[in-house]
Amino acid sequence: MARITISLSDDRHRALKEAAVRQGKTIGRLVEESLDLYGVRSVESAAQLVARARGNAGLSEEEAFEVAIDETRAVRS
Repeated sequence: MARITISLSDDRHRALKEAAVRQGKTIGRLVEESLDLYGVRSVESAAQLVARARGNAGLSEEEAFEVAIDETRAVRS
């Protein structure tokens, strides 16, 4: 597992620690979940997700890709 160092304001760090305690999770777990919710994924992971969705929806690769782009833009705006 990779490790990173980030700089946070003291207030943000305290809030993150408090949230972790309240939820019974580690700070790392909260960061991982936040990245998942924000849609941060590797290209390979995203491709696998699109392939599964395409198979379940009966869409062509191009149709599934268009839907994925539209949904990603909607979430990010």
